[in-house]
Amino acid sequence: SENPSVTLFREYLRIDTVHPKPDYDAAVRFLERVGADLGLACQKVEVCQGRVVLILTWQGTNPRLRSILLNSHTDVVPVFEEHWTYPPFEAVKDSQGNIYARGAQDMKCVSIQYLEAIRRLKTEGKSFARTIHLTFVPDEEVGGHKGMEMFVKRPEFKALNVGFAMDEGLASPSDTFSVFYGERSPWWIKVKCMGSPGHGSRFISNTAAEKMHKVINSFLAFRESEKQRLKSDSSLTLGDVTSLNMTMLEGGVSFNVVPSEMAASFDIRIPPTVDLKAFEEQVATWCRGAGDGVTYEFHQKCMDQHITSTEESDPWWKAFSGACRDMKLQLKLEIFPAATDSRYIRAVRHPAIGFSPMNRTPVLLHDHNEFLNEQVFLRGIEIYAHLLAALASVPPLPAEG
Repeated sequence: SENPSVTLFREYLRIDTVHPKPDYDAAVRFLERVGADLGLACQKVEVCQGRVVLILTWQGTNPRLRSILLNSHTDVVPVFEEHWTYPPFEAVKDSQGNIYARGAQDMKCVSIQYLEAIRRLKTEGKSFARTIHLTFVPDEEVGGHKGMEMFVKRPEFKALNVGFAMDEGLASPSDTFSVFYGERSPWWIKVKCMGSPGHGSRFISNTAAEKMHKVINSFLAFRESEKQRLKSDSSLTLGDVTSLNMTMLEGGVSFNVVPSEMAASFDIRIPPTVDLKAFEEQVATWCRGAGDGVTYEFHQKCMDQHITSTEESDPWWKAFSGACRDMKLQLKLEIFPAATDSRYIRAVRHPAIGFSPMNRTPVLLHDHNEFLNEQVFLRGIEIYAHLLAALASVPPLPAEG
């Protein structure tokens, strides 16, 4: 008696696409099969060896108009099975209809909801002026560097003629639905401190550890100030402030040797309201203040701060928000606190919204016992069907003639 859409969802969840060895081939074969069943055109683009982007297309009646892009990623993050109530790749459904699996929220649910929304619209005999493309990309969970980041630079992406894109969002524990119109810029910085080495029994001057102490104090004092700013202002969300965490500390060879070098790594996420050049100068000031021989290097430095318009004068947002009003959905507009493939889409000047229709649901992406309730999942299909109908019916824009 299970809804066929739920059955399909659970089948997809059982495909093991967990890092470090995701079975991308099995995922692509599964999605190709579903696409063929829906009568969608299929294209595969190998952006680098072993990394394929699958494109499924529902052709619009006016292919010259800019298209709607529905993006999702096929990979999922690792699990610690001993902390799971059910095996994380069996998609067990409990008596309350909660489906437990890695990827249940992030984001295999959205992939199937896109497809099942199209199935519903096609079954109803609907057709639309604008073409709808679905892209299923690899490697999002490891930065998207061998996925969307490479794909947006390819002629196959340009040929999609994207007008508006949707990608993943987050679950919401409340009645509201979170909508993300921008993202914080991820900066990964490694600070190295060089100092005088020597025997561990002596008071050696100018040590690497003393300099590192000053660096850490400066970085973590800023962290505390941003943490307090978020705590004291109820209008702010995590995406509105700069988060900073020290994630690695390296140095030393023996208990009785003062090391000549120490290093600390920091994960920093910066909202689009912050002047990035000024922030880097602040980082440089912290390092200079720790003494000579203190340097920093970037392991990731995203400088793009494009956001998507949420003004009612914008035709794409008007269509999206209007459909949500018709369904009586309460929206909460936010800056995404982490990073998704949307940032690469926005960087090539296409508007993109992060939206996963999961309200009254705890946020469990990357957590133990990740689950999604089947009724929330099915409601999401209905929501996407309304959104796609509205977006694919946006009248021709001035630039489209």
